[in-house]
Amino acid sequence: MGRTDLTPEQWAKLEPELPGNPRHGHAYKPHLPVINGILWRLKTGAPWRDIPERYGPWETCWDRFTRWSRDGTWKRVLVALQVKEDAQGKIDWDGASLDSTSCKAHRAAVGARKQPAKLGKKGALNDEWLGISRGGRNSKIHVLTEGKRRPLAVLVSEGQASDPTYLLPLLDEVCIRRPGPGRPRKRPPMVRVDRAYGARKYRQQLRSRKIVCVCPERKDAKKARLKKGSRGGRPPKFDAEADKGRQVVECNINRLKDFRALATRYEKRGHQFLAVVHVACIVLWL
Repeated sequence: MGRTDLTPEQWAKLEPELPGNPRHGHAYKPHLPVINGILWRLKTGAPWRDIPERYGPWETCWDRFTRWSRDGTWKRVLVALQVKEDAQGKIDWDGASLDSTSCKAHRAAVGARKQPAKLGKKGALNDEWLGISRGGRNSKIHVLTEGKRRPLAVLVSEGQASDPTYLLPLLDEVCIRRPGPGRPRKRPPMVRVDRAYGARKYRQQLRSRKIVCVCPERKDAKKARLKKGSRGGRPPKFDAEADKGRQVVECNINRLKDFRALATRYEKRGHQFLAVVHVACIVLWL
């Protein structure tokens, strides 16, 4: 058993959520060695051709990873694992925290189409999420984490994108079905964020969804409020004790970046890099 391979306990959780053989074409080769080969590549950041022979042909690992990234299988597996954990009451909704991180793009990631793909085309995305910021060409991953340092939702954007603009889209990504009747769970009762999300506009967005915002007041907002005097109103509520729990999202990001293919973007296509993020999240839920 390799260092990056799934343990028997992890495989027992993952196997029931994997798709069966396709209706048309050849049957899948056994999933376990192929997925272990995919994990070896994502953990090490090595080229696909360097996958050890014990995992089978590298072409099989690449083909299954790419095929499941196009049809959304990786995301469905991630959601299924979250649903199981929530049904057993193992998700800490009260400890939710939100942040983002940048991933520098390797030179192998550049060269994708500059024009957005046509919507409706099978496997096409509206963007490759590769932009230019002060750090060069990179992508940004937005993460919403529950209290046990596991991701509830992830989004990918261009590296120069503003963090707060993805606040609501990231919350919309949360959709965990309940085992019985009723609507799926879509929002945590409280979210801890840093000062980048502290503008009044984003506080109001969270308040409109009945989500408590735990965020220190921005220095420019405080200066403008004091400048207005009594017309500036009261400072926003801030629970310093609850804010100490914001470190869970930083820990989660550190665990995600243990996957070297995620810490540095090697994938040229957007759907492939998003699949890298989803596979890393799956391992954390296992």
